[in-house]
Amino acid sequence: MMSTKKKLPAHTKGSGNIFADLGLPNAEEHQLKAALVVQLKRLISERDLSQVTAAKLVEMKQPDLSKLLRGQLKLVSVEKLLRMLTAFDQDVEITVKPHRKRGETGRITFIPAA
Repeated sequence: MMSTKKKLPAHTKGSGNIFADLGLPNAEEHQLKAALVVQLKRLISERDLSQVTAAKLVEMKQPDLSKLLRGQLKLVSVEKLLRMLTAFDQDVEITVKPHRKRGETGRITFIPAA
């Protein structure tokens, strides 16, 4: 009987941050922005809003919102993204705590609500 298991091509397991894996500077910030944009996109979809209506809600021009939702993360700061989420009646909580391993640089983590 032949085995049905397929061999995977040679690959490397990612770190969980595609921006870091690509060697981009400020990878954690990019990852955070991407996660916040995903949440924003989810909220727009859940409310069945047009981009024009959503753009007015977050005080942004529709073409810029469209670019942001397609991944142009340099258009806004993390702070602006947080304010955009609060415009959708979302609470944003920021927790600062010591890193688990002394001597290592801290990290930025996004934890969506359950």
